[in-house]
Amino acid sequence: MPSPGVPLEKLGFLTIGLFDEADPRAGHETTLRIIELGEQLGFDSAWLRHRHLQYGISSPVAVLAAATQRTARIELGTAVTPLAWENPLRLAEDLATVDVLSGGRLNPGVSVGPPMHWDDVKAALYPDTAEVEDFSYERVARFLRLVAGEPASSFAGREGVVEEWSSRVQPHSPGLRSRLWYGGGSLRSAQWAGENGMHFLTSSVVKAEASEDFAAEQARQVQAFTAANPAGRVSQGLVVIPTDSATPAQRARYAAYVDARTPRTRSPQGPARMMFAADLIGTAEQIAEQLYAHAGFREVTEVAFALPFSFEHEDYVQILTDTAEKLGPALGWAPAA
Repeated sequence: MPSPGVPLEKLGFLTIGLFDEADPRAGHETTLRIIELGEQLGFDSAWLRHRHLQYGISSPVAVLAAATQRTARIELGTAVTPLAWENPLRLAEDLATVDVLSGGRLNPGVSVGPPMHWDDVKAALYPDTAEVEDFSYERVARFLRLVAGEPASSFAGREGVVEEWSSRVQPHSPGLRSRLWYGGGSLRSAQWAGENGMHFLTSSVVKAEASEDFAAEQARQVQAFTAANPAGRVSQGLVVIPTDSATPAQRARYAAYVDARTPRTRSPQGPARMMFAADLIGTAEQIAEQLYAHAGFREVTEVAFALPFSFEHEDYVQILTDTAEKLGPALGWAPAA
């Protein structure tokens, strides 16, 4: 349980990878440069959000494939890939391929549930099967089995003169199954992830179930996961904005961003009663003090702090640099060699 004097073990970051519709290559290149910077600064992991039909990364698997060729050490993850948009068999093939290219550094995070704006996209996504698609935990379980190497076909062997067929996903990456994460915001999701041998990603959004105290609810979910899977990893993903080396103009923009997002943190939102964590802004010392007082943070040993959505590249450079050089050490973390 992290507290002053107990070091944070792993420090990562999460980015949405924004781009301009008129010049998408530039935004994707910037994302790759941010991942390269993260490795240079000693971060343990870099994670990509998954955004369909938006101006963020729609294909993190493809971007991470490129990142494997521009980094050598840093772990690479998705936080998270919504399986409702994916065929589990095809996704298992893609992820295994990228894991092989990375040398075993991939940490895919997934989730389930109907796609956002389901009524608007189902005709394009599943024109013939929308009414029978399964968006339950069983979709994740099927994906887990395929990644683990269980049969995907009843046929294996040689066909014709040269074609060799496998009954399981190829390439098979033996360690990938042990590095799969579930992104959840409810007690049931935390328990299910633990019971099924996954790791657990908890973010800045959780469901109000036993209380309207975000930190207490997050801590409760982490405890439930750990009870189900004591050997599993948990990563917390709050939005954190250290300002130690920020310019006055940057500090003013950061403060305005946080102020605009603060009203939604005051009560549960929508029929699902989702709660949003407050963004943490200030010097590394101030943020460390807030984290040590956060019940959710006190239950984890690793984090993947989320970069704000709409900042500029130089802002992300400043935030990542201060996180690695100021905030990380204030939490007892040491950069990777």
